[in-house]
Amino acid sequence: MDLFLAITQGIGTSLAAGVRAAAAALVVGLLALANLGVDFEGTDFSFLESAWWLALMAVLVVAAIVVARRAVAVPTIAVAVAAAAIGALLFAGTLDDDNYAAGPGIAAGIFCALLAFAAATTFLSGAQARLRARGEGETASFVVLIADVAAAVVAALAVVVPPISIVALAAAAWALVSQRRRTQRKYEGLRILR
Repeated sequence: MDLFLAITQGIGTSLAAGVRAAAAALVVGLLALANLGVDFEGTDFSFLESAWWLALMAVLVVAAIVVARRAVAVPTIAVAVAAAAIGALLFAGTLDDDNYAAGPGIAAGIFCALLAFAAATTFLSGAQARLRARGEGETASFVVLIADVAAAVVAALAVVVPPISIVALAAAAWALVSQRRRTQRKYEGLRILR
């Protein structure tokens, strides 16, 4: 695989990790185990397709769903750190898989994961708040499950069709910019009312 494809694969997998870290790592690990688009075997990141890692990610996916259904508060910083760490590992691993230096993938993976984390957190928390305000608390808890599925799909597409990651990167950036514009308009409206 050439450098462009390796980079776009890293972008997509780390973006997916920013949305739901465990789901993204599980999907990428399973694809690597099957040697479909990525193979960490023989790299410093071979653990990303090991049985213990995949089992841990599966447990974390289930735990995240249970925590969301019970509306247990988890510190945002802890989730962001986990997303950044897994995003860094996935990006660096995809570069190492193709015999490129893994170091730049760590920094790029952290950046992409945190970008997607910020976009997803803003979008998901807004969606959940709107659903709870309408008295649909049960539906609001399913938003996390939808995020898991979205992260899994983005991760799988990034591995199989790496250039699609550019679309995911643009979507994450657009989500952040549009949210910022909405917030600015809201405060401008409040200033006018004064």
